[in-house]
Amino acid sequence: MAEQAQYVTLGVCEELFAAPVEKVQEILDMRPIARLPQAPDTLLGMIDVRGQGIPVVDLRLALGLPEAADNENTRIIVLTLAGQHGELKLGLRADRVFEVTVLDEADLDPPPSVNGSWSGRCIAGIGRRNGRFVTVLDLERLLGSVQMLTEAA
Repeated sequence: MAEQAQYVTLGVCEELFAAPVEKVQEILDMRPIARLPQAPDTLLGMIDVRGQGIPVVDLRLALGLPEAADNENTRIIVLTLAGQHGELKLGLRADRVFEVTVLDEADLDPPPSVNGSWSGRCIAGIGRRNGRFVTVLDLERLLGSVQMLTEAA
């Protein structure tokens, strides 16, 4: 029997999202973020992680959700993504992180196909955990515009 994929589940607003655990390097408590001039709204700035500058993206804004203030549950998930020029480390600010888990079924449902301009291209699939829908993010697609900005710098 094949091993089931593991995910880090995180909350944004009242929604449940997941990131593949193999892309997660570490999960940090919120810390000061150095702002960058003329950066896009989704790019909050940079943090220092053991001497390495890591750009931080606000997951709420990347998903088109309203801004929210940090609280005791806010976390930065440090990811290692496949960039155009090799690996890219990126921080993702989320409202909260729940657990590392497997989803109820190994196979994900595809994103719903609906008419109009919405394509669901940043969604790798829809899973379920304890009766709730979990949106598994396609991190490279979701964060692609930030990748291009940071790689161009």
